[in-house]
Amino acid sequence: MRAHIGDQLVVESPATGATRRDGEIVGVHHEDGTPPYDVRWSDTHEVTLVFPGPDAHIHHLADRPEDGHSEAEASVSDVPSRRWLDPGDLGRRVAHERRRQRLTRAEVAGRARVSPSYLAYLEERPADPDVGTLTALAAALRTTAARLRGGGMDRPPGEGQAAYHPELRELGPDECRDRLGTHGVGRIAVSSPDGLSVVPVNYEVVDGAIAFRTGAGTVPAEAAGAEVAFEVDHVDEAMSGGWSVLAVGPARAVTEPNAVRRLNERAHSRPWAGGERPLWVLIDPERLTGRRIHTD
Repeated sequence: MRAHIGDQLVVESPATGATRRDGEIVGVHHEDGTPPYDVRWSDTHEVTLVFPGPDAHIHHLADRPEDGHSEAEASVSDVPSRRWLDPGDLGRRVAHERRRQRLTRAEVAGRARVSPSYLAYLEERPADPDVGTLTALAAALRTTAARLRGGGMDRPPGEGQAAYHPELRELGPDECRDRLGTHGVGRIAVSSPDGLSVVPVNYEVVDGAIAFRTGAGTVPAEAAGAEVAFEVDHVDEAMSGGWSVLAVGPARAVTEPNAVRRLNERAHSRPWAGGERPLWVLIDPERLTGRRIHTD
């Protein structure tokens, strides 16, 4: 008995031949597609490890990949199916958190005690894992099940409990640059005619400088020609920790056409806030400091 991800496992009654139970195969453990399988049962939506008996049959998908890859090597999304849908919110959050922590599917699957093929299925297709699986995935990713489901999106970070014995430690310049990474979202403090303003912006790190896009006449555009403060932070409520990096220095508008073109080409994302934002502003940090909350 050989199967692929997406096939249907049907268990029939030995006496009547009627379907007793059926489910979708969401994980295979051997490259040749032989048992056991991870099956999501249609009646309970739970995923269990199954060694099919003589009363079980496989209903294959009509189409198969022609590239010769085994199911263990191929991504779940490589299997053609008219039933295919975009990944759900849960799958996107799991995949995003895994990549943010630079973890492989095998590492997360091992921690959560699920098969890598099932984790691939969950990340790439709409899925509704049972409470036990969701809790195990949250623990493997050092977050909470509620956050994987999107809970708390409208609440400020840091509502969790502080650690019993936290310690605030200084970050060196290299540690600060490491946390800034190549791009992200930070906050810029600008002195405008209406007073001091702090606004979020998408940023890129380019040759040690911090660049962001905005529009003429906006609050962030007021940064050009002035000394500004730019801050990025992260709060890890699951671990009661976090960090903050502050860059202070002069900002200038980028007007040279080739420089603008290079920045446009290197941008990792369009501005989250949308709209036309053709003006690039570059901050040259003269002071780069940071702190992190260390817990035992």
